[in-house]
Amino acid sequence: MKLITAIIQPDKLDEVREALVKQEITRITVSRVTGRGQSIEEDIYRGQEVALDLIPKVRVDIACNDAFVDIICETILKTAKHNDGKVGDGKIFITNLEECIRIRTGERGGKAI
Repeated sequence: MKLITAIIQPDKLDEVREALVKQEITRITVSRVTGRGQSIEEDIYRGQEVALDLIPKVRVDIACNDAFVDIICETILKTAKHNDGKVGDGKIFITNLEECIRIRTGERGGKAI
């Protein structure tokens, strides 16, 4: 089992979600987040160093069985990119998911996803 976390531009959320649904991936969690993926440069404002603002992004989390990892990642890669790609299009993180438990039934593992 894997947990796929994608950080994408807010304007790409609907496109990514629709593409995932077409691939029959419907169990996703979406959060509004802020962050900065590029190196943060310090700026001087009124004589003090200040960090540049954080940028609004969308975080999409998908827990899946190993067989779906490539399908999900390829779908996100195709739909989250602006044209030929631009700085800030986002990132995808894939982490091992040790356990999943469905609260309603107590099922564990891949069946719970």
